[in-house]
Amino acid sequence: MLPPAGRSATRMAGALASLALLTGCNAGIPGLPPLPGRSSGEPVRISDAVPAPSLPGGGGNVIVDAVEKVGPSVVRIDTTKRVINPLGGLFGRGPAIQQQQGQGSGFITRSDGVILTNAHVVEGASDVTVTLPDGRSYSGKVLGTDPLTDVGVVKVVASKLPVAPLGDSARVRPGEWAIAIGNPLGLDNTVTAGIISAIQRTNAVGEGQRVPYIQTDAAVNPGNSGGPLINDRGQVIGVNTAIRQAPGAGLSFAIPINVARQIAAQILERGYASHPYIGVRLQAITPQLAREINASTDECDLPEVNGVVVVDVMDGSPAAKGGLKPCDLIETVGGKPVKNPSDVQLAVDQARVGEPLALQVRRGRATTSLTLKPAELPRQG
Repeated sequence: MLPPAGRSATRMAGALASLALLTGCNAGIPGLPPLPGRSSGEPVRISDAVPAPSLPGGGGNVIVDAVEKVGPSVVRIDTTKRVINPLGGLFGRGPAIQQQQGQGSGFITRSDGVILTNAHVVEGASDVTVTLPDGRSYSGKVLGTDPLTDVGVVKVVASKLPVAPLGDSARVRPGEWAIAIGNPLGLDNTVTAGIISAIQRTNAVGEGQRVPYIQTDAAVNPGNSGGPLINDRGQVIGVNTAIRQAPGAGLSFAIPINVARQIAAQILERGYASHPYIGVRLQAITPQLAREINASTDECDLPEVNGVVVVDVMDGSPAAKGGLKPCDLIETVGGKPVKNPSDVQLAVDQARVGEPLALQVRRGRATTSLTLKPAELPRQG
């Protein structure tokens, strides 16, 4: 066993040896010949692969270019909501009124400060703060929200703000680039990319939806809500609104910009959005289900096909006034074929309140044409 002085000397010698090995990487290992083809003083080559050619057009990146067009108009929206504390006040467990902090995204569509976002981001907010990527911050006013489509409109007092170009969501096709910009998980100015996975997803967040969602695999997280989904040309094609997560994967859904633009225009004009309705309860059927219904009751004589059947008609509703009856199989609405309740819902939602809407139904073995006049769906609250 070495005395303390000997152990220290041994450790020092080992350290010096390690230092020699490290410095030897730069100076070359003594006794080894130089690498073939390398002259003295020439840097060591790590790879002898042929350099890759530059990309066409100077090596530009479509995602980078698209983000540069839209990014300056994407904002962070911070909200404060005052909520009642049921255990506060008399019970003494905190204040009777508490403040909840929230955060989401949005994008500027008019240079005078009009911003599109999700209804659920700003609904019920007592204070709204809008922050641009360049650090400018404004107090925002909620002009209106539409819970049915989850579209909200916010206004700030400003001018000459950067705006996001709006595209045409009717031209979106599966397989195209999809780029999401927003502030997920409190991380400002985050960009993620994927592809359009599907369109016309009416069953994304439940049946009977009024929105034909755009589905994408671009990563979207809490805080992305209300931010834009853009294409590779730097045009907004959707408003990110919902996610569905599973182990190892996730999908997100966006409101098509054509729908959001229509709802936002109504909010700007009158402070709310108008939705037509006809007042029916519907059920999708299959040939097997039709056979079972026909065998169990004499009330219906359904054709054994895939389709959508009327289950119930509200008294005094536009459907009742137009002659629609239970057991009617709806084939077309407004001249468009329908295959499920969501198709009917979307077709009705594209109609105008108080104007004639043509339906073709199969009643028993006969085909019947009806004309309804949709009424305005009562607004919540």
